[in-house]
Amino acid sequence: MSAAKRPAIALTPGSRVRVRSAGPDDEALDSSGTFRGLVSIGGDNALAIELAGPDAEEKGRIRLVPIPAILAIDILEAAKAEEEKRSEPETASGYFR
Repeated sequence: MSAAKRPAIALTPGSRVRVRSAGPDDEALDSSGTFRGLVSIGGDNALAIELAGPDAEEKGRIRLVPIPAILAIDILEAAKAEEEKRSEPETASGYFR
């Protein structure tokens, strides 16, 4: 498949992701869930991940992963961009002819 035919890679809100980031004691921290967007905290950007997993205490919790701490992002299931979801506005037939 040529590069022209491949879809652009985009991390869109609603995508299921697994993020590996720097954690405490030089260990990697894995965060799996739904990407909710970017958050700015004091001028630094972070990924907002709604956690999903077997641990009931963590499920649904929002984890903010600072951009400089990211080691890898796996896009498990990409969500369509908001522009692609929007359909053409329906025209009201009969009002303006």
